[in-house]
Amino acid sequence: MSISKQPSRLSLPQQNPGVNSVLEYLIIKFPNVAPHLWQQRIADGKVHWHDGSLITVNSPFKAQQRVYYYREVENEPTIPFEEEIIFQDDEILVVHKPHFLAVTPGGIYINECLQSRLREKTGVETLQAVHRLDRVTAGLVLFSVNPATRHLYHNLFETRQIHKTYQAIANIGAEENLNINQQWEVKNRIVKSEPKFLMKIIQGEVNSHSIIRCLKQVNEKALFELNPVTGKTHQLRLHMQTMGWPILYDKYYPNLQTETADDYSRPLQLLAKELKFIDPVTQQAKIFTSHAELNMKQDIE
Repeated sequence: MSISKQPSRLSLPQQNPGVNSVLEYLIIKFPNVAPHLWQQRIADGKVHWHDGSLITVNSPFKAQQRVYYYREVENEPTIPFEEEIIFQDDEILVVHKPHFLAVTPGGIYINECLQSRLREKTGVETLQAVHRLDRVTAGLVLFSVNPATRHLYHNLFETRQIHKTYQAIANIGAEENLNINQQWEVKNRIVKSEPKFLMKIIQGEVNSHSIIRCLKQVNEKALFELNPVTGKTHQLRLHMQTMGWPILYDKYYPNLQTETADDYSRPLQLLAKELKFIDPVTQQAKIFTSHAELNMKQDIE
């Protein structure tokens, strides 16, 4: 059994959904967690209010009050790859995330995620990611160290003041012959699809924009540089698919594959290579580059 070292936070809604107790609300809020497990967590003192006072099975529902609980997973996988800290000061930490490691807790991952690992490694309990990468994507992630300035770094992403550069490998086919430095601009509309973790491209007002450049081609495969202008979910994966060159080992696009255990020998060939921005605290230009490379020898040499 894996138990989170940090509590998860839940704000009770302003409108009561028809329950008398916090326990009743937790049961309907999380239908995939058996009621007896919530009862046991409460009995074990693992559910409490914002002030630390314990919630009991009879604690009444209180609108807009914060409830804290500790997530549990029966069998949490161990990800056999290590992160690498690139930079750390009093404000931020920049780290290279390996493939298959989630950035924050979710699903079957509690302690085996980048944020939990870094809090354990650095001793900085306030450490918090200010943006996300897909679990299957490797590359640079920016963390806030200082809660007082965290909003400034969140704002960099919200206002598109961070320049992000990715690399990807795709199978382009034996008959395709690309020019090195050939560049494409992809603009389209991305919306949610089904299942809910997928996205799709539809006709309509443009809300996604990427610039893609060929860096190298060897036989039927090519290495690309990808610069997202916007930041829609799965944008780069969809834009590569739009061009007819889905990223190598993508299990979502163009076709959703049957869910299987991770194959560590076939990671998605997508890497968040560089972050570039003006630091909002120091006003200095910052450029961070991942030391990692995609699987060049196997895939394109």
